[in-house]
Amino acid sequence: MLESVLNQILQAEATEQLCAKPYERTEERKGYRNGTTPHKLTTRVGKLILRVPRIRNGEFSTDMFARYQRSEQALILALMEMVINGVSTRKVAQITEELCGTEFSKSTVSEFCKKLDPVVTAWNHRPLNETSSPF
Repeated sequence: MLESVLNQILQAEATEQLCAKPYERTEERKGYRNGTTPHKLTTRVGKLILRVPRIRNGEFSTDMFARYQRSEQALILALMEMVINGVSTRKVAQITEELCGTEFSKSTVSEFCKKLDPVVTAWNHRPLNETSSPF
């Protein structure tokens, strides 16, 4: 059901970007549809195959996922949180296999967590004298 709803949203976004419905002829039309491309997306509820519209003489853009994104952002954040809480990358890979039916390798989990390094470094080096603490 989620896959169907997301595909309808993608079609609506294509209609909005083209300023015309499928087969509609208008003066405001900005391009033409050119079929769809399958896009596999791993989410917390399993794998979804979305039909991303293609547009002639242009690129279709959506806010639903980044251009080369293959996993849901909430799933990636959950993986990062597990590592922060002390779960090993191998255990995280096993947990995602059991919960989502998709295995992330330990190196993939490590790559996701590398995005946290600048945030942690900034927090560790923040000035403590600027804020008052009751303790």
